[in-house]
Amino acid sequence: MIIYNVTTNIHESVHDQWMIWMQHKHIPEILATGKFSSARLVRVLIEEEMGGVTYSAQYTTDSKETLEKYYQEDAPRFREEGASLFGDKMLAFRTELELISDH
Repeated sequence: MIIYNVTTNIHESVHDQWMIWMQHKHIPEILATGKFSSARLVRVLIEEEMGGVTYSAQYTTDSKETLEKYYQEDAPRFREEGASLFGDKMLAFRTELELISDH
């Protein structure tokens, strides 16, 4: 199992708008691609020097190949939408994780 993790720092001035967009539009649309089996949105409990609030959106998929298809077929339009809505008030970076074991 692969976890596609997107960590985002969002400025307080657009926080509420971003949260509504994430929960009611962005995450459901990513799941609707059929490339992920589940999604989780969690708050990072560390205060950033730059301010803002930091979240991690974690999307679970079956393989690296499926994730690569997402990058090729879907990711550009999702990234463009976020950038057009929130611009420099949103800073995101992505990490790929491989689940080794659950305990």
